[in-house]
Amino acid sequence: MTTSDLHTLTGAYALHALDEDERGRFERHAADCEACAQEVRELTATAARLGLAETAVAAPALKTRVMRHISTVRQEAPRTAPAKPSTPVTVAAPAAPPEPALRRLRRARGLSRWALAACVAAAAAFGGTAVWQHDRAREAQHQARDAERRTADLTAVLAAPDAKSRTARLAGGAGGTVVVSAGRDKAVFISSRMPKPPSGKVYQLWFDDAGTMRSAGLMDPHRTSEAVLLDGNLAKASGVGITVEPAGGSARPTSAPLALLHFPT
Repeated sequence: MTTSDLHTLTGAYALHALDEDERGRFERHAADCEACAQEVRELTATAARLGLAETAVAAPALKTRVMRHISTVRQEAPRTAPAKPSTPVTVAAPAAPPEPALRRLRRARGLSRWALAACVAAAAAFGGTAVWQHDRAREAQHQARDAERRTADLTAVLAAPDAKSRTARLAGGAGGTVVVSAGRDKAVFISSRMPKPPSGKVYQLWFDDAGTMRSAGLMDPHRTSEAVLLDGNLAKASGVGITVEPAGGSARPTSAPLALLHFPT
């Protein structure tokens, strides 16, 4: 095994996919190769984060949709206790209040009407906010469950008995490892030290189906190291490619691939 071969074993080492002899050779190599040692540390940290739950972000259009339907939400009528029967009491009529006091009383009554209107408006706003928050919580719960499922699927691929990996150097000193499980018909791509894509751009992954590229998902533009469960099944794919695409991704590649990793056999 040559030194160039040892450079490509960082991903397999981080995933404990080397046999005892290969592991010993790589550890002796990494002791004198800071680049490989650093890449192993980053890949190991990425793998350790796989068990952490992802923070779900509500869809931006959710608030608009909820606020549009607030007017259709009927508020409950106020609940009042029945009045207790009482013995009639005769009270002498009070003397007519002086004119200034009468004006103050009228102003107070007018103020009460405005205060009541303000309370009704505040209650309606609170009710709308409660509906919005409830919908946000429900959608966030759905997104959290989806993220949990994807994390479980990703971990299952890495831990599969038939999992095989291949690591390659990418442009700019980045590294990429692809892990494939034929039994689960799934693959995972692990990146390290990826430079941030240009503004308004994103890295997109592709299955290589005998020269025809099939979208396999997007990478997080804010992360330099991450593990991504590729969208879709392996089918007849022979490898995975990476391109730079407009934000949101493309139906087909619009630029030359930055790298093309063949699946291990």
